[in-house]
Amino acid sequence: MTPTRQGSFRLFRLWGVDVHLHWSWFVVAFYSISTRVPNYTTPVWGVLEYLVLFLIVLMHEFGHAMACRQVGGRADQIVLWPLGGIAYVAPPSRPGATLWSIAAGPLVNVALAPVLFGIFWAARAAGAFKQSEDLYAFLRALIVMDVSLLAFNLLPIYPLDGGQILRSVLWYPLGKARSLMTATVVGFIGGLALVAVAVWLQSVWIGIMTFFLLSNCWRSFQSAQALRQVEQLPRRPGFACPVCHVSPPVGDYWLCPQCRQAFDPFVTAAQCPQCRATLELLTCPDCGSARGLRSWDASIRDVHPE
Repeated sequence: MTPTRQGSFRLFRLWGVDVHLHWSWFVVAFYSISTRVPNYTTPVWGVLEYLVLFLIVLMHEFGHAMACRQVGGRADQIVLWPLGGIAYVAPPSRPGATLWSIAAGPLVNVALAPVLFGIFWAARAAGAFKQSEDLYAFLRALIVMDVSLLAFNLLPIYPLDGGQILRSVLWYPLGKARSLMTATVVGFIGGLALVAVAVWLQSVWIGIMTFFLLSNCWRSFQSAQALRQVEQLPRRPGFACPVCHVSPPVGDYWLCPQCRQAFDPFVTAAQCPQCRATLELLTCPDCGSARGLRSWDASIRDVHPE
């Protein structure tokens, strides 16, 4: 359900981030522009309004990407599609880093609001609206779009920004898995409320958006269950992930890159007991980072901190 590079083409690269546009954007753009054109005396304003809408969305997604990099995470791709934009960010597995990476997107809309209001009032003071009713409708639409995007994104429905912010805040007292599970449960409740709104307003668009949100919320709930199972596994003392500082589970949870045999690299010094191949990087099942076995040795890091 989430757009990827498949079905998308690259628009440009800015600050190390590749921006892609999904092919379905053009289908919805044609429909959306056709509904906006009647609001203006000149059709070009309707086209411009839709393009600026996606510029605002793009700025929002760059907010996520730049904040993620600021806390040491990875962010190198943004995909624009009819339901908005997706910034593929991978912040460090810490609640504070995740919270800042997610909150930075809505903060862009917060920063844009006074700018748009300022332009609106400056145009009114200069008498520009008397000369062009289209300019009035255009600037008013931009303000409504920015505020609406901000309000919608802050709904506590996972995976909207509001739902992810809720999860990040709950991460502090509840931990990684239970915070995600709680946020997704809240997301289901909010999603069902949106279903009722879609039926009440007879809005197909809200219905499509709600289906997308609930689908992603369900997958995140399943991920939370898997994370919970991982958290409850027995842990091996003396070793800890150099990124999230959680000890690795005891058991054969790593695959040999050559023969695909499952084994425990902390028992065999990262060497497969079947084919003798060496597992160069050990992926942490808690945060997903991959580091060499030596960096997992807690006693070495205590003496020689990285």
